[in-house]
Amino acid sequence: MAVLNKIRQRSLFLILIIALALFSFVLADLFRNSDALTARSQSTVATINGKDINRDEFLQKVENMQRQMGPNATSTQVMNRVWNLEVREAVLSTQYEKLGISVEKDQMRDLLKTALSGSPEFLNEAGLFDEGKLNEYIANLKNTSEEQYQGWVNYEKSIAANALQQNYFNLVKAGLVGTLSEGELEHQLEGNKVDIKFVQIPYTKIADSTISVSKSDIAAYIKAHKNEFEVEASRDIKYVEFKDAATVEDENAIKATLKAFKNGRSVDDRGRKDSIAPFSTIKDHDEYINLIAESDLKFDDRFVFKSSLPAQVADSIYNLNEGQVYGPYRDGDFFKLTKLIETKQIPDSAKVRHILIPYIGSQSSGGTATQTEEEAKATADSLLTVLKRNKSKFPEFVKEFSSDRGSIENEGRYDWHPYGTMVEEFNDFEFNGKVGDMDIVKTIFGYHIVEIEGLKDKKKAVKVGTIARRIEPSEATINEVFRKASNFEIEAGKGDFEAVAKENNYNVRPVNGIKALDENIPGIGNQRPIVRWTFEEETEVGDIKRFTISGGYAIAQLVAKHEEGLMDVEDASATVLPKIRKERKAELIKERVTASNIDDVATAENTSVRTALAVNMKNPTISGAGREPLVVGAAFALEEGETSELIAGERGVYMVQVTKKTPAVELENYQSFANRVETQKSSVVNSKLYNALKDAAEIEDNRAKLQIQ
Repeated sequence: MAVLNKIRQRSLFLILIIALALFSFVLADLFRNSDALTARSQSTVATINGKDINRDEFLQKVENMQRQMGPNATSTQVMNRVWNLEVREAVLSTQYEKLGISVEKDQMRDLLKTALSGSPEFLNEAGLFDEGKLNEYIANLKNTSEEQYQGWVNYEKSIAANALQQNYFNLVKAGLVGTLSEGELEHQLEGNKVDIKFVQIPYTKIADSTISVSKSDIAAYIKAHKNEFEVEASRDIKYVEFKDAATVEDENAIKATLKAFKNGRSVDDRGRKDSIAPFSTIKDHDEYINLIAESDLKFDDRFVFKSSLPAQVADSIYNLNEGQVYGPYRDGDFFKLTKLIETKQIPDSAKVRHILIPYIGSQSSGGTATQTEEEAKATADSLLTVLKRNKSKFPEFVKEFSSDRGSIENEGRYDWHPYGTMVEEFNDFEFNGKVGDMDIVKTIFGYHIVEIEGLKDKKKAVKVGTIARRIEPSEATINEVFRKASNFEIEAGKGDFEAVAKENNYNVRPVNGIKALDENIPGIGNQRPIVRWTFEEETEVGDIKRFTISGGYAIAQLVAKHEEGLMDVEDASATVLPKIRKERKAELIKERVTASNIDDVATAENTSVRTALAVNMKNPTISGAGREPLVVGAAFALEEGETSELIAGERGVYMVQVTKKTPAVELENYQSFANRVETQKSSVVNSKLYNALKDAAEIEDNRAKLQIQ
C-alpha cells in the first residue's frame, strides 16, 4: 500500500518519463527511416509562392509532353518544357487569385465557339456554330476513349489558361497610361539639344600591362557587385573518350560479305556448304534482301528518280541495265550493293483534288473526328458513288466533308507537285493512274476520295534493290576498346589522369561549368548519368568513373566543385579585370591632367578638340566617340559656354564645353507624346511582365535533388 501511495505522489513525474521515452522512440524510428523526414521533399518537385508541384503529377505531365514532342526530344528538354509551363502557371495563378479573375462557364462557351468556328463538324446547316453538336462530340469522346477525352479536357484547360493570361495582361495594360507630364519629358529628351566641344583621352593610351590587379582586388569587386556575380552550383570535369569505331579490317570484312552476295558462292570461307545465289539472278527481291541477306535497310518496292539515288553513285546505278549490280560502295554509315531491277516512264509531277474523311484514331483527326473507321469508309463510298455520276459536286463536298484545311480553300486541290511529295499510298495512286481516274485511297490520315486532274513530264524512273551493311566495329574491336578503356581507368585511378592520357596518346577534353540540370557534355552529347554523378554527395574531387556512351566509353574525372553563391575569382577575372583596369586608368588620367582649359588638355595629351552637334538625352551618343550617357548627362548640366571637370566615360576620360544649347520647341499640347509613352509601356507588358513576376516569386526548385531523368 505504501508503494502505491508513493506512485500516486509521483504520478506527474512518471507521466513525464513515459512521454519522453515515447518521444525518443518516435525520434529514433524517424532517424532510422530518413524517408519519413524527407517525404515532402521527395514528393515535391518545387514550391512556387507557397504552392507545391507534386512529383507524380509532374512526371505524368512530362510523359504526356514526351508524346507530343516526339522521340527526338531528350528527357531533359521535355522536363524543362513542362517545368517552364508549371512555373508560368503557378506564378500567374498567384496574380489571378489576388485579383479574383477566372474563366466562368459562359466565357468558356464563347471561347470554344471562337476556337472551333472553323471546324465543319460543329456547324449546323446554316454554317453557324452548333453547341449541341459540340456537347454530343464531348459525350461521345467520354464514352468511347478515355485518352482522347482527357486530351479534350487538356485542350479546354489550355484555352482557359490563355484566356486568363490575356485578361490579366489586358488589366495591366489598362492601368498603364502616359501622362501629359511624361509626354512633355519625352518631347524634351528628344528636342533639347546641345552642341559641344570635347577632348577624349582614351583608356587605350595606358597599356593594360601597366595596371596591376590582384586577386583580392577582384574579390573585393565581386563582393561590392554581388548581384552581377551570383551563380548556380556547377562542376568541372575532364574526360577521355574511347570510341567503338570500325577498323580498316572491319570494313574490309563487311565488303567481303557483300561481294559474296554479288558473286554468289557455294562454300563459305571455312569450307562449309553455304550456297548463296548471285544477287543478279534473284527474282524474289523482298525475300533475298530482307531474309537471306538480312540487309540493315529493308527492300523498298517503289520506283524512284535519279535524284533520289545516292549522289556520288547516281549516274553509275541509273545507267545500269536491268539485272546488273553495282558495288560494294560506301554511302554514309553503310556499305551497299545495289541492283537495278526495273525501269519505267513515270510523270514527274501531278495535279489532283481530294476529299479527306478522317476517323477516330487517324493521324489527321487531332481528337476532333466523330466517325469510326467503318463509318468513315461508308461515308467515302457514298460520296464517291455520287461523284462518279456528278463531278460538279466535288467542291461542295470538299467544304462539307473534308478535314484537310490546307486544301479546302482551293476546292480540295493540290496543284502541280513532284513525285514523292505525298504519303506512299496517295503518291502511288496519282502517279500510277491516268488523268480522270477517281477512287478511294486509305492513308494514315483517313480515307481520301482522289481525282487525278493532270500528269506531265514523263521520265525514266528506276526500281532498285539494295543490300546494306551498317559500318560497325567487330566483336574483336569492341573487346579491344573495352580493354583499353578499363586499363586507362585503372591506371588513371592510381596516378595522374593527364599524365596517363599523354603517355597513351589519348586526348583529354576539359568541360567546365556543368549545371545540375544540364544534359549535354560537349563532344559526347546527351550524358545525364555523368552530370548526375558529378553532383552526387559521395563523389569527391579527383574521383574517376567509366561511363558507357553511344559508340564507346568515357572515362571522366571530377576536377572541381563550385557551390551556389558568388563566382570564383578565377572565373570572374575575365569580366572583372577590364572593369577594374578602366577605373584605375581613369584615376591615373585624372591625376596627371592638371590643365583646366579644354585646349590646354588637348595640347598636353597630344590630341585634338572635337565637336559634336545636336546631342540629345534620348540617344546619348557623341559623334566620333560612341555612346557615352554619363558624359552627355554632364553636358546637359552645364550652361552655355561652361566647361566641365574631367569625366570618366565608357571609352575614356573627357572634358566637355557646351557651345550652344537649343531647347525643345514648346507645344500647346503634349498628348501625342503621352500617347507614345503609353504605347511604349503597353508594348513591353507581354514580354517583360511575366519575367518580372517570376523574378519576384519565391521558387524552391528540387528537380536536381529528385534526379528526374
